[in-house]
This record gives sequence, C-alpha cells and structure tokens, in this order.
Amino acid sequence: MTLSRDFLTGLPKAELHVHHVGSASPRIVAELAARHPGSPVPADPAALAEYFSFTDFAKFIEVYLTVVDLITTPDDVRLLTYEIAREMAAQNIRYSELTVTPYTSVVRGIAAEAFCEAIEDARTAAEKELGVTLRWIFDIPGEAGLPAAEETLRIATKIRPDGLVAFGLGGPEIGVPRPQFAPYFEQALAAGLHSVPHAGETTGPETIWDALRSLKAERIGHGTSAMQDPELVAYLAEHRIPLEVSPTSNLATQAVASYAEHPLPAMVEAGLVVTINSDDPPMFGTDLVTEYGVATDLLKLDEAGAADLARTAVRVSFAEQSVKDQLIAEIDAYVG
Repeated sequence: MTLSRDFLTGLPKAELHVHHVGSASPRIVAELAARHPGSPVPADPAALAEYFSFTDFAKFIEVYLTVVDLITTPDDVRLLTYEIAREMAAQNIRYSELTVTPYTSVVRGIAAEAFCEAIEDARTAAEKELGVTLRWIFDIPGEAGLPAAEETLRIATKIRPDGLVAFGLGGPEIGVPRPQFAPYFEQALAAGLHSVPHAGETTGPETIWDALRSLKAERIGHGTSAMQDPELVAYLAEHRIPLEVSPTSNLATQAVASYAEHPLPAMVEAGLVVTINSDDPPMFGTDLVTEYGVATDLLKLDEAGAADLARTAVRVSFAEQSVKDQLIAEIDAYVG
C-alpha cells in the first residue's frame, strides 16, 4: 500500500459494514471450535486459513454457516462479540455498526432474549474497557425467507437491545427478491430503525433499485453493480445515499474480477458517497486497515484523503451526534 500501514492503523476509524460471525478471526474460531468438538471447522488456527478459502459466494455461505454452528450458547455469543471488539481496538476502529443475524442463533436454540443480553453485555464492556463503541444492525438472512424476516423483526421491535440502530438484509441475492421483505422493513422503519439492506453485490442494478424503492434503503450494502446504470448513479448522487464498499470481499466472492476492475474509482468520480469496510474480514484474509490501503491506492489518496474517507464513514453512520463530533475531532487531531 502507498500509505504506511502504521498511519492507517493509527487513523481513528468507523466501520459500517462488517458481519458479527464473519468477524470471527482464526484465534476466535479456534477457541469456539475447541469448545465444540466434532465440528468440521478446524480448531488449529493455521488450518483455518485453508478452510476459509472460497471458489464463489455459495461456498462462502456454506463455510460461514459452519462457523455459525459453533455458536451454541449465550456465552459463545458474548465471547465472539467482545473478542471482535478487541480486534477492532487494535486497528483503532472507534465506532462500528456490526451486522448481527440473531435468527441463525435463535433457530439453533439460543433464546432471543439471552442472545440480546449477551451482545449487550459485550457492547457495554467493550466501550468501557476497549474504547470501542458498538451498535447493531439486525440482519435478515435472505436465504431463510419470510419466517426469518418475521422473527428478526420481532426481536428487533419487541426485545430491541439498546444498541440497535438499523434493520438489514443479507445472504445471497440471486433467487432472493428484495420486494418480498418490504412489509418487514416498513414496520422496522415505523419503529424508528434505519434501513440498510445489501444489494447489487452479485446481481445487477435492479436489485439496488428494489432496495431503494421497496425497502426504503438509507445506505446500500455493497452496491457494486451500481455503475452499470447511469440513471441509478444519478439517483444515488442526488439523494446522497452512501454505498458501503468492501473491495477485498468483492474479489473473494468474485463479484469483481480484480482490484484494477473495481468500480470504486468510478463511484467516487461520479460523485457518489462511499464508505470503506471489511465485510467478513478474517474469512477474506483482510481487515479494515488493509481495506483502507486498497481504497487509498485505488483512489490515489494521500493522508488527508484517507482522513476524508474516515470522516465520511462517521458522518453517514447512525451514531449519536456527540459520538460523531468526538470521532471527527479525533480524526482532525490525528492528521493535524
């Protein structure tokens, strides 16, 4: 990377598109696997690098779900969440909206109330002990269909942990039309949550349009295919709807063939609002510092430009204004 890793590590950062289970590093996964013998997931951190190798998005989902299977108790949930925050702190990620999929744990036998208590306990400890502010995006796993949407909405609106700020939709896009989830997003919005679905990663611009029109998306997860539709680009630019861009993830899932072909520079040139994110970092062999390195190289940014990327993520986050002001001040102080 052109900018030093030390500079990018020290830069105070916010991350808006990163998954809870997908942030389980080899260290964390090995600890969980050791707790649950018999899992296909290796307990040896060195073997996990090979295990976390994907030929396509479908294979990624398959591997991802085997890691989900390791999380069988509220204590597992608490461990995972707190240890993710510890690894964020090492990168000077000061604020993160973590995409959490409670449904996949609830159907495996963890009570929704206990799940929420576990993530909240980790959240409060992480802020106090690690200086990392966590907020939650509760995410419908699209492949599980409307029953998952119903239960995710129930947990989000009836239990509603204090850190919850938004409602999302993830999983495969192919064969999972966005409009079917409109009633659930409508109710989540009515309850005061924000709308942040994934769209346009492995499908075309029409999925992004569906997310905007049917789900009232306020940010778009990925949006990789947006540049294929000039009308969509104009709409996103006019309405200042941010795209949550994760370059290495896009390569790992073959949404994009190479960094050289990544649409990030075209997005910025077209005036779109972009944030830089790691998505499922250890599973893709990356972290947020690395993604900032990739992005600043693609965009040919200097230290001031990297700081601008960091400020953008803070500004388009759903953090309280006081949190935004504090983090912007930290970024300003860091770059002088």
